[in-house]
Amino acid sequence: MKSKAFEALRKAALAYPETREDHPWGEIAIKVKGKVFVFMGEHDDGRFGFSVKLPRSGPTVLKKKFAEPTHYGLGKHGWVSVTFARDADVPMKDALRWIDESFRAVAPKRVVDSLDD
Repeated sequence: MKSKAFEALRKAALAYPETREDHPWGEIAIKVKGKVFVFMGEHDDGRFGFSVKLPRSGPTVLKKKFAEPTHYGLGKHGWVSVTFARDADVPMKDALRWIDESFRAVAPKRVVDSLDD
């Protein structure tokens, strides 16, 4: 059973224009125009997390105890992973800002410009 925070973040990411959800490797990948801007997943112990591309705020986010560079070499390209306990108090305003930053970093300029119209 997914946490409310997990579902809220998933729905927020899917609300961006031209997005879709994919399921590679048993994870959720939310893509814009075929490019992933959020990876999401749940762990067997009830924890959940997501990874986003944070070219601006990444260094600051990485100072938080629940954050680390994304594995598989993505961390060196600005990707940050955050993990929370199922019952954790997730900083939703921050998490939504991170999803927005990742979308803007990955989406084509035309799609990003449509947000600001």
